[in-house]
Amino acid sequence: MLFDTLAYWLFFGFVLVLCAASSAARARIVLVIASYVFYAFWDVRFVLLLGGATLANYLFGLWIDARAGAARRAAVTLAIVANLLVLGFFKYFNFFVESFAALFGLAADSLTLRIVLPVGISFITFEGIAYVVDVYRRDLRAMRNPLDFALFVSFFPHLVAGPIIRPTDFLPQVGQPFSLPDTAARWGLREILKGLFKKVVLANYLAPIADAYFSGKPYDGAAVPAWIGVLAFSLQIYFDFSGYTDIARGCARWLGFRFPPNFERPYLATSITDFWRHWHISLSTWLRDYLYIPLGGNRGGPARTYVNLLIVMGLGGLWHGASWNFVVWGLYHGALLGLHRFARRLADGSAWAAALDAPALAPLWIGLTFVLVTLGWVPFRAPDFPSTLATLKALCAWPDLGFVAAHPGVLIIASGSLAWCLLDRSRRLQDWLVERAPWQLAALGAGVVCLAMEFCANVDIQIPFVYFQF
Repeated sequence: MLFDTLAYWLFFGFVLVLCAASSAARARIVLVIASYVFYAFWDVRFVLLLGGATLANYLFGLWIDARAGAARRAAVTLAIVANLLVLGFFKYFNFFVESFAALFGLAADSLTLRIVLPVGISFITFEGIAYVVDVYRRDLRAMRNPLDFALFVSFFPHLVAGPIIRPTDFLPQVGQPFSLPDTAARWGLREILKGLFKKVVLANYLAPIADAYFSGKPYDGAAVPAWIGVLAFSLQIYFDFSGYTDIARGCARWLGFRFPPNFERPYLATSITDFWRHWHISLSTWLRDYLYIPLGGNRGGPARTYVNLLIVMGLGGLWHGASWNFVVWGLYHGALLGLHRFARRLADGSAWAAALDAPALAPLWIGLTFVLVTLGWVPFRAPDFPSTLATLKALCAWPDLGFVAAHPGVLIIASGSLAWCLLDRSRRLQDWLVERAPWQLAALGAGVVCLAMEFCANVDIQIPFVYFQF
């Protein structure tokens, strides 16, 4: 059940009406049941996994909360290992078997299993680990009410593709009476419409351009098709994933919950460090708080900091999928973060440090950061190493601008995407849409998006959200 289908919105409207007509206690029951029904639409077998993960982490939390000292550390260690074993089995078992077999020249077919990857398992696992670690750190008490904890794990707006919700953010909101004040309704509707526009109007029309290049069409190593394909994917993944997050936040707000932002105009970042402060914020902060800082962060000196960055980003890449290409993508970003930190150390205190931060140079740094991030998307999107290397080689070839002249639609899509990025930067306009825009304008926007959704369904170009595979 995809966010950009009419079936989902019929489901969401039904759940919203039930919650509005129920007490706070009954609304929690409605939301838990609805979330399990939503998950069952993907594969009814996944419901058993979701229920098992919920029960296990609920009991782990109680066990950790009741222990102290070495017993407490042992309990949280076992809880983390149990979560990682489930994730490792479903997502990485065949990957590691095939990698091991390739390393030693063995046949892997007899060792691999036919494992169905449960949708959203990476997000469910990270939220479970965050909960048991927060209980261990005494950032919150273990939940006594299993229904409240089940709602935290299964709440359907964030269940299959995030954002990764922290228990300290979500659990205090559980149990509050359902209410939907006018400003909250406007805010939620704005996020939903913005997300649907990003997905249906922008991402879904960038996807075929990127797929046409990465699906294997050679283009004889020409530079312009390569740049068009890579740039199309760079924009597609942003509009697709941030659009999903916008819809999730809007739906959650209509159901009485607040999700923190997950994207804050990342393609306007002035450095790679700044990019990771604004891209997939829930993942980057999770990696920082539950992996980077426990590894020592930047407390062990520059060399140790660079190693920690490579470890964290390499594992962050692997989290995205069972492929060495994702690991390369993560290590690439880890290296860029280390290089940026090293450059800042050299610049700090120098005579030209202030000049580098001058506002006049901001467009240069934004452009450079965008190019570096876009190059990183090549191994992320390419199916294998040879395709990655071929694409990078093509990007360095001499451009033939005749391709652009033959495909003017590419320029139209690129211009529209750039215009949206600039529009998204305008907080004043967004605040006006929430606080003072007439409901008729919102209704018009909803109608346009619905027509686009219906058109996509009729011409059979329904494209899943990119992050559903993770």
